[in-house]
Amino acid sequence: MSRVQRRLGTDLQDPETRPWFLWDEDLSVRELRAILATESHPRWIELAAKVMREARDDQVWLFLPLSCAVARYQDIAPRLGRRRAFWDYLLQAWRRRGLIP
Repeated sequence: MSRVQRRLGTDLQDPETRPWFLWDEDLSVRELRAILATESHPRWIELAAKVMREARDDQVWLFLPLSCAVARYQDIAPRLGRRRAFWDYLLQAWRRRGLIP
């Protein structure tokens, strides 16, 4: 028996909302944050990349600490698809300006 998936929502402050950018997964904001808070979680790289690829860039930081994204970027980058050029550019620009190591 299949269960009914939560509806997609835009209220990313509601822990029970299914984030609009997780159109293909039934994870709540709370569940996504819990996974991304634990770098050793088996789905961490996959979901970090999905957030960076699918969410708006200003929403990424609601789920993923910048320090983790920078430290694990070599693992995440191959999964970014069409958004990789954007993230490469942004992180390089922040490095040039001394905003990140």
